[in-house]
Amino acid sequence: MSSATTTGYSRRGFLGMLGVSAATIAIGTSLTGCGPSASGGDAAASAAVKLPTYKEFTGIKPDLPGNAEGLQPAFLSMPRTFVKTTSKAPLTQSLSAYTETFETPPPGMDSNPFWKRLNSALGANLNLTIGTDPGYPDKFATMLASGDIPDLMWLPPNQGIPNVGPMLEAKFTDLTKYLSGDAVLQYPNLAALKPASWKTAVVNGKIWGAPIPSTPMGQVMIGNPQMWSKVGGFKFTSTDDFMAKGAEVAKAFPGSFVLGSDYINEMHMFGEWFGVPTTWRLNKDKTLTHMYETPEYKAMLEFAAKVFKTGFFNPDTTLSSFSTPFVANKLAAYVSVGPKGISEARSADPTRFGEVLIPFGHDGKITPVYDMGYGTVGFTPLKKTSDDKRIREVLDFYNWMAAPFGSAEYLQKNYGTEGADFTFDQSGNPVFTKDGNTNAPGLVSALNIMSSPENPIYSAQFTKDTQAIYDASKELLKYASRNPTAGTYSDTNSKVGAKLTTAARDTATDILTGRAGVDTWDAAVTKWKNGGGDKMREEYQKALA
Repeated sequence: MSSATTTGYSRRGFLGMLGVSAATIAIGTSLTGCGPSASGGDAAASAAVKLPTYKEFTGIKPDLPGNAEGLQPAFLSMPRTFVKTTSKAPLTQSLSAYTETFETPPPGMDSNPFWKRLNSALGANLNLTIGTDPGYPDKFATMLASGDIPDLMWLPPNQGIPNVGPMLEAKFTDLTKYLSGDAVLQYPNLAALKPASWKTAVVNGKIWGAPIPSTPMGQVMIGNPQMWSKVGGFKFTSTDDFMAKGAEVAKAFPGSFVLGSDYINEMHMFGEWFGVPTTWRLNKDKTLTHMYETPEYKAMLEFAAKVFKTGFFNPDTTLSSFSTPFVANKLAAYVSVGPKGISEARSADPTRFGEVLIPFGHDGKITPVYDMGYGTVGFTPLKKTSDDKRIREVLDFYNWMAAPFGSAEYLQKNYGTEGADFTFDQSGNPVFTKDGNTNAPGLVSALNIMSSPENPIYSAQFTKDTQAIYDASKELLKYASRNPTAGTYSDTNSKVGAKLTTAARDTATDILTGRAGVDTWDAAVTKWKNGGGDKMREEYQKALA
């Protein structure tokens, strides 16, 4: 395997999910679900297996505690002492892997001092084939077909890789006996991964690798405090209240828009106000109803068309970032990947920040929902082997890579070696040197797509943002709604789910923009059901049973 081959795939649907880079470690190495939280998807069937025993890591105490409901712990500063969580380097022989970066690809291993120092810490060379955008699933399939596969291959969720179960059985190693139940306690950093994260790494009742946890929080609407302060703040009691205050904001700031141009994401937020289920609704009789089939979704579409007709949406659908119009007070609100989005405006103006909207009932009476995120970004299986020593060495590697925030291993993996790759600033936060900025970000991103710890909230520069993200998360969790099929697998969804979702969203967008009436939605739902929706329901219900 070459050390820095570049391949990859669609960034639009997944980049928001993965803010995995040295730069985005500044807000907790967040791996946030953009598409999956809104559209749903398939994880792996967790039936008939005992998940790894959860044992919280207590060696590093956060400033603000997390909880089992999904609240992430928060650090207001980097720990002063970096606890070592492993007793030895994990590798005795080289390890190859196919992974992906969401930064500029790094210099190759032979010309990358950061990478070489990482190899020294690991005990042997980590040879990576690093994918970029686009083409990751295609390259994945080509490698499988050739038979020349690396030791490890990142398996992403919701990216159209079909026949996951048969593929894993044929090409990869069943790790169940090494990780199920108390067996995982031999690898303490893996035991510190929550059960909800592990569900994603289970297919056919077997555990196939270590999961890559992401933030459990889903999309949020981010408001511009300077603009909404004119109408009493970024909070509403009903959709009528939202429309009235939005009109006042638009009038107070001529030439501005109330909402961004990301129609699908905005409709996702509207859906929360109308109580639309998080992808699927689990009924009392254990059957499933998809959100497209509900009267709440259709009512949301009627409202969305009203919002568009009022002129609230920015018409420029080519905008790649909303930060510039936001800080210019030309945009009052937009949808971000999660609560950490309050910090996005700082990239355009360090003095500016956003505010998270807490969902409200559209009529002032119903209880809204808050769609939780996917929770992981897949897992990394090991190619088929019966060599017990090799399997345990790979598990030691997973364990090293999953060392928690504030540990010595975490520092090495994400920042490198002090003096060479980074220095500490006056507040004790690691800051890359010039060489570190060149050599590390692309590699760090790729490493975090292989095995990672649970993610805290942390900002090296803006402590107030950390507190605000934590506080907003606590409020959002009061309305938390989770997709009941998360942790189950539908092969039909893997094969045609994305196509069906795109078609349905196209119709929803036509309704929003007035190109079609709400009466066309029923036909779109029928097409979705006949095209594979009913089959997905059948597969999910079977898995849930």
